[in-house]
Formats: sequence, C-alpha cells, structure tokens
Amino acid sequence: MSASNLSPQALAEACARAMWDEDKASRHLGMELLAVAPGEATLSMAITEAMTNGHGTCHGGYIFTLADSAFAFACNSYNQRTVAQHCSVTYIAPAFRGDLLTATAREVSRRGRGGIYDIAITNQQGEQIAEFRGHSRTVKGTLLPE
Repeated sequence: MSASNLSPQALAEACARAMWDEDKASRHLGMELLAVAPGEATLSMAITEAMTNGHGTCHGGYIFTLADSAFAFACNSYNQRTVAQHCSVTYIAPAFRGDLLTATAREVSRRGRGGIYDIAITNQQGEQIAEFRGHSRTVKGTLLPE
C-alpha cells in the first residue's frame, strides 16, 4: 500500500492499523481503538481490579497510559513516525474499577517537527476524569511505505 495514493482519512486509518498491530502495551491493557482521523484518535479502556491503587481508585498511571496511547495514534496519523517529547496530565476526578474510560485526542497545533495535542479522558457517564496535553516530535521514518 502506497501512502501517497490515500486520502487523509484513509492514511490516518492505515497508519492506525499499522501501529495497532505493533502496540502490544495498549492491546495488553484491553484498550480499544474506537476512531481515528487526521490529528485525532479515540481509545477506550475498562478499569479492572488490577488497575486500582491503595485508595481503591484507578491508579493514575493507567489513566496516563490511556491518554498517551490516544495521543500516539493522533500524532502518528500522517505517516511520519512521531514520539512524545513532553506530556502532562491533570487529574480531575477519580475513576473506579468497572469504569469505562475514553480518551479523545485532538490536534491543537502541528508545525515543523512539533505538535501539541489535548486529550480529554472521560468515564461512561461523560464525566471528565483527566486532561492530558502532549507535545510531539517527528523522527525519521514512516509507518507505511511511501
């Protein structure tokens, strides 16, 4: 499949398929890729008992990981290998065992080799759990053949 012959949406979908096939971490945690578009991605993850901390709430690292995966799919939707340069998360409300969290990533800015992405993490009631901001940096290589 040549990336140069694809529409932007088809390119984003093909890049997501290529990444998903190699993303053992996201798959191992039970994440599901719900949607992808140029500069956007939505992933979900059910919180299991193994993901809870000593307070009985979801460990923040799992929330961060879900957001980081959505960030990765959004910023890699242009067939340019892209990695995280800096990320931050603000936790707003706790998540609990049995919750279904959804991370929705959207591109804020993409210039040169850098990008900024905001990721909202919500639970099954649509309540905001956390807000994540990722700064991306492109590196050498593509996900699909040119």
